Amino acid sequence: MHPATDKARRSVLHQAERLRLLSSTERDLIRLVHEPGFPRWLEQIKSIGGCAHPIYLAGHTTTRDAITGEILRHYDTYGEPGGRMPVRCRNRRETRCEPCARLHAGDTFHLVRSGLLGGKGVPDRVQLHPRLFVTLTAPSFGAVHRVSGPEKAVCRPRRDGGVCEHGRPLGCGQRHSETDPAVGQPLCRECYDYPGHVLWHASAGSLWNRYCHTLRRHLATAAGITQTRLREHLTVSFAKVAEYQKRGAVHFHAVIRLDGPEGPDSPPPLWATTELLEGAVRSAAATVEVRSPYSPATGEREIRWGEQLDVHPISSDAFTETTAVTDSAVAAYVAKYVSKSVGDSGGVDYRITDYESIRLAPVNSHMRSLMAVCWRLGGLAELGKLNLRAWTHTLGYRGHVLTKSRRYSTTYGALRAVRAEHREGAALAELYDGPTVTDADWRYVGSGHSPAEMEIAAGIAEDLACSRELAHEELLDPMGCP
Repeated sequence: MHPATDKARRSVLHQAERLRLLSSTERDLIRLVHEPGFPRWLEQIKSIGGCAHPIYLAGHTTTRDAITGEILRHYDTYGEPGGRMPVRCRNRRETRCEPCARLHAGDTFHLVRSGLLGGKGVPDRVQLHPRLFVTLTAPSFGAVHRVSGPEKAVCRPRRDGGVCEHGRPLGCGQRHSETDPAVGQPLCRECYDYPGHVLWHASAGSLWNRYCHTLRRHLATAAGITQTRLREHLTVSFAKVAEYQKRGAVHFHAVIRLDGPEGPDSPPPLWATTELLEGAVRSAAATVEVRSPYSPATGEREIRWGEQLDVHPISSDAFTETTAVTDSAVAAYVAKYVSKSVGDSGGVDYRITDYESIRLAPVNSHMRSLMAVCWRLGGLAELGKLNLRAWTHTLGYRGHVLTKSRRYSTTYGALRAVRAEHREGAALAELYDGPTVTDADWRYVGSGHSPAEMEIAAGIAEDLACSRELAHEELLDPMGCP
């Protein structure tokens, strides 16, 4: 064999061996960067903020002059990479898509804040209405390990008697940090009321609805009028978010506001004060209850709020009242938790399809026990309407992470429409300032990233996050103040 031919053969074999040793992601990366449409694909992913699981669409959109029918702008995906266009997945969960979760949290911030300060279609006068920030918790289903702090030198001081009926200590003399895996775990799993925990979650939505009705009744009683006439004087508006505690129990943070009979456009009566609202909030929380469906395995459970209840007036000025929280702080707090899920408290953020999936789930023993009980109770015919097996991954909780009354403020759809209109309007302003008509035809053609695409999208998202942090720091003075 000619030396040059042998050298070429050995070079080819060497390259083949190198490719074999490369990981699947590296091979996919080599393929991706050699695609003719790679630069355009990068632009597309940057335009959607590095979305972790984009939706791919194919189709076209045409903008015409509404009077003459002249085509002002036409776009189709024929010339795009793969003949498709990516759009955001809009997943609110940070564990699934951090860029879209951040965008959703920003929308939540403005949704909640507009109900406190006005704007986005809400009058500014809502700042003068009675407003409270309320935290409603689940009851105790059994003693769990707690985070130690200045007021709690140890987890749980030991009681006289020493042990429970199962022979385990009734207290814990250790100190636990927030990252300690023991936090939220029961002191005794046999003593913990797992069925009660699951059934409380399944009925939490009904409990909140009943609480809203009870709150209106207590407001009417405090004002000396009948409940049927309360709407003639005021309306109750709210926005609430659900948060999972370390023990796997949901509690609610709610903004509650009193408006006039026409909603935020009208003032509440003079007797509708913050003090009157706080009294009704506390009394309603102490008395409201619902009952779970009866089952021979669990009985009929009383579903009530826990003893811990926090109520704080909301102020538009951080320096007016030392006991008040500000509207921006409340909006930021709610927005922070709207992107969280049970996965952030040690659970999973995907649906459970069979009992074997519970055994293999990457969770601690407490979460696994909750999921197992949820699955078993979901198989009982008398509890079938609770649909527990479909919500095993959320430990039986079936509600939305954020809900609000219709008149509280704007909607997510309205915020997204304004954002899209702003972007579309900026592009059309250079072409035409008259009335236009848009025709569009789109279809779904795929979703998600390949391994290499996922790595690049994550890098784009990280770069954008760093750019935002740098821009934020530039807006601060040397003392760190805006």
